[in-house]
Amino acid sequence: MTEDLKAELLDVGLEAARRAGELLRDGRPADLSVAATKSSAVDVVTEMDIAAEKLITGILAARRPDDGLLGEEGADVPGTSGVRWIVDPLDGTVNYLYGLPSWGVSIAAEYRGETVVGVVAAPMRGETYHAVRGGGAWSGGTRLGCRPAAPLDQALLGTGFAYVQTRRAHQAEVVARIIPLVRDIRRGGSAALDLCDVAAGRLDGYYERGLNPWDLAAGELIAREAGALTGGRPGLPASGDLTLAATPAVFASLQPLLEDAGAWHD
Repeated sequence: MTEDLKAELLDVGLEAARRAGELLRDGRPADLSVAATKSSAVDVVTEMDIAAEKLITGILAARRPDDGLLGEEGADVPGTSGVRWIVDPLDGTVNYLYGLPSWGVSIAAEYRGETVVGVVAAPMRGETYHAVRGGGAWSGGTRLGCRPAAPLDQALLGTGFAYVQTRRAHQAEVVARIIPLVRDIRRGGSAALDLCDVAAGRLDGYYERGLNPWDLAAGELIAREAGALTGGRPGLPASGDLTLAATPAVFASLQPLLEDAGAWHD
């Protein structure tokens, strides 16, 4: 992994995220409807999710034809270069369907299994976040940094909920145990943006069970490069079981509480 390759991957990721974000922002039809469902009847895919992934995969294929690709809406190409792109063309689909502004395009590049580039475009915020492994996290030309250390009882946390009723019910039980111990909890509806908000100092921490690789790959790198600690259950990396990103002090206090509350299982 050379610096030139990192720069090239970042350039490609930024172009793809920008163009997909513009398509989603400017091309949203007034009569936007559900095209398919995933884990439940309320976990939806719109025609714009599919159109954005098609645009992104076309850009990646044109500029990096030997790379692998994993996309939320079905793209799965092995590749031969050692680079694999992990793409969520529209993170926060339900927000987008309802006309809420908290949605984004998330694109990460792995090299031999390690995330080296992350880009999250948030068109309705007018912001694009990016990070290169070892190079810090940025929003445009502004370097990002997580909030200064604060005790858990002054921490503002983000979280999310599944669209499957049994999992959601247990997640609500976990929130009920955590919320008396913190400043407050927010539910934004986009894991990628929540992770970037940790990086930008807008949240002290974020946790969620049930994320997929495309939900967390780019945002987790951005949060980590901004100084946050990231992981899952104690001693394990962020995963579908549990993803946690927080300032170091909040991470140290929150991780054992989530473990005790069973945030990692249904």
